[in-house]
Amino acid sequence: MVCIMKKIVMALLVVAAALIGQQTAQQRQQAVPVIMDPNDYDVVKDFALPYPKAGYAWGSVPGVFVESDDRILLAIRGEIKLPEPLPSGYLGFFGSLRSALNAPETEIRNCLRVIDSTGKILETWSQWDKLFQGTNGPHKIKISPFDPQHRVWVVGETRNVVYVFSNDGKQLLQTLGEENVTADDDKHFGKPQDVAFLPDGSVLVADGLTNARIVKLDKNGKFVMAIGSKGTGPGQFGNVHGVDVDRNNRIYAADRQGKRIEVFDENGKFLAAWPNIRFPNHVFVSDRTQDVWVADNMTAEVLKYDTSGNRTFSWNASGPVPGGFGELHQFSVDSKGNVYTADNIMGRLQKLTPKAGADPKHLIGAGMKLMPKAQ
Repeated sequence: MVCIMKKIVMALLVVAAALIGQQTAQQRQQAVPVIMDPNDYDVVKDFALPYPKAGYAWGSVPGVFVESDDRILLAIRGEIKLPEPLPSGYLGFFGSLRSALNAPETEIRNCLRVIDSTGKILETWSQWDKLFQGTNGPHKIKISPFDPQHRVWVVGETRNVVYVFSNDGKQLLQTLGEENVTADDDKHFGKPQDVAFLPDGSVLVADGLTNARIVKLDKNGKFVMAIGSKGTGPGQFGNVHGVDVDRNNRIYAADRQGKRIEVFDENGKFLAAWPNIRFPNHVFVSDRTQDVWVADNMTAEVLKYDTSGNRTFSWNASGPVPGGFGELHQFSVDSKGNVYTADNIMGRLQKLTPKAGADPKHLIGAGMKLMPKAQ
């Protein structure tokens, strides 16, 4: 009898643990609270909606990069099949129901696309979906401002590589790192997260979540040096989720786990740390003003710094409302000051346009202008 009672108690404990785990997962999937501060942007209503394929929505959207005012590159973690019938709370994007990130309904398809300024899809590079099958999709997407070929760099986090495509997407020109191999040496990466570029053609890889360093490569992709290591000291990282460079070749790295931005010179010398950032996801330097903008998340906040590390402006921007974010993962700015945003959690693109009479100090300026494309 005692043995039977023990078995019953153990079974009940297993059921209770499962229910608690399910409740915790559901809580994680709930939309973040709405904490919207007044800001100097209007939001283009239903940008890039409805989704082109009936019955589907954008998957998690981690990457966006403005090549020109009417050519915007996207990195998307596939498509998500919508429930039938649609719940009454559906707002046109999957994140209005629950988190789009790692949603089990995600189908890894049409991960790399090009849209125009209205949200119309111009190109779909579906021939490269095979690179992301069995992964959580691409991570970030960029073009070097110093590259006349306008090659497209796509970070393949899960496979530990960075892909380099021709500008039209027809050719895979280079794969940096070795697919499905993780190592902390001069030929491999460990979940790379982002890339940035120096005027001499050098490439900086934020490497990343398994490793904790910035890898500097020369213009041919050959290893030059590693900047930083795992740790909490000056010049060390918990992990590196974002990287950008200013006009003086200073390197700004988002140490997400370390809750700070760290600054280095182009030779890897540690210069400064800017602490007390909850979850720095993306770092972006506005070229004309040399302001450093940081996407801070959980909940989402947009932070502005000068190059000395003084926080000069910020606004809270959380939630499924227009202009709010679940996780602002990457953003990019066109020459007119329109900001295109990629949201990992909500699974949506947004286009923010400066309000009439907006304070220029409250607007994110464009990054370094790309050099003219070679004909």
